[in-house]
Amino acid sequence: MDQKKGTVVVAIAAVVLTFLVAVTSMGIAMFTAVSDGALPGGGCDGDGGIGGGSQSIGGTEWNAEQTEHAATIVSIAVERGLPRRAAVIAISTVIVESRLINVAHGDRDSLGLYQQRPSQGWGSPEQVLNPDYATRIFYDRLLEIPGWAAMPPGQAADTVQRSAFPERYGPQEEPAAALVDRFWVGPDTPVPDTPATPDAQLAAAVFACPDQGGVGVPLAPGDIDPRQLPPGFVPPADPAQRAAVLYALAQLGKPYVWGARGPDGFDCSGLMLAAWASAGVAIPGGTVNQKNAGTPASLATIAPGDLVFIPGSLGSPTNPRHVGMYVGGGLVVNAYDSATGVILQPLSDWADQITHIRRIAGPNGEPAANPALARATP
Repeated sequence: MDQKKGTVVVAIAAVVLTFLVAVTSMGIAMFTAVSDGALPGGGCDGDGGIGGGSQSIGGTEWNAEQTEHAATIVSIAVERGLPRRAAVIAISTVIVESRLINVAHGDRDSLGLYQQRPSQGWGSPEQVLNPDYATRIFYDRLLEIPGWAAMPPGQAADTVQRSAFPERYGPQEEPAAALVDRFWVGPDTPVPDTPATPDAQLAAAVFACPDQGGVGVPLAPGDIDPRQLPPGFVPPADPAQRAAVLYALAQLGKPYVWGARGPDGFDCSGLMLAAWASAGVAIPGGTVNQKNAGTPASLATIAPGDLVFIPGSLGSPTNPRHVGMYVGGGLVVNAYDSATGVILQPLSDWADQITHIRRIAGPNGEPAANPALARATP
């Protein structure tokens, strides 16, 4: 009897083991098949952006903001003719410092992707909170290090950052290299003896998704000059709102450039990021991320500096692709499209398409003067 039981137990164990091996093998195969590529809700048809939205790269899952910043870092290296190694060092640094998230806090006065300190000569808070500027000054300081490209993993990054924890950078070079491989275009360039001629056209080829920021709202004739402030315009009194609004308005007439965050051109979300950075407030890049920034607001209490979202030419009510800033006086400033640039439009032209309004900082506004606008609250 005991011998029979033992035989049965062995047989059952063998069947279970065979099943587990089969399931495990299937799981490994399935994991291998989906280890890289768009995650649910990601990709250019999902949360989109210049980085291609949420995706798995090198076996690590990155959200849309993280891939957006990685694409920015790589595009600047490509534009400046830097070797791939520079981009790997930059991204490994940002993975350590901020996990590729544009943050407005850190040790002492550290800010932004690289946790650069204005008090240590990295630039103003406005500058280091803009990922474009922060990346360029990081590369400037990296290139000043003799032999930086041949240093062991993590050493060049620590030399730039002067971190209290130098051992953290090297282990992040592997995921950083995978991100760089995802976005790099053209040949791997040698270490330059002299600064290369900027190649913005090649840099734009880094971006994973085509331009998704067109406004999709006809530019209707009206009583305002879309590139000039109307007479008697009064900026908001709140300091943060005032700084953001005045920065955005100072960009009127500048070109729309997909993926740009200033100072010479902007896409719609890049203008919002740069404007709020000027007020010392960090917001993420990309409309899909910005639509969740700050707190919800409504047309009934819209305030200067609020971000206003509409589907745009390629978006939807749940996934808007275009954003502007309410500046007061019933006006929205936005980077309209590549043919038009940064302009002012009446908020009423957008009212029936608004999907989200987000309060980044400052007090509520006054009730909408136009009752129709108040009723159109999303």
